[in-house]
Amino acid sequence: MKFELGRCLLKERLLEYGKSEEWLAKELLFKPERITDFIENKRVMPLKIAISIADSISCDVRTLYELIPNEDEVKFGD
Repeated sequence: MKFELGRCLLKERLLEYGKSEEWLAKELLFKPERITDFIENKRVMPLKIAISIADSISCDVRTLYELIPNEDEVKFGD
């Protein structure tokens, strides 16, 4: 199944794990603005960064975004 990315759920994950945006920025050696841009959907996290973020806060990388099933998926063999 194909998915579209919905809104970023990083802020919710940080709250769940008791971490701040500032902590995450320091942990990953990023400017805090970069983390804010992800949270505000101004930029999409590249997979490599999403994996690093998920590892830092001990969550599944798939929980960092809303995943919306793509209903326009082409099915072969039907």
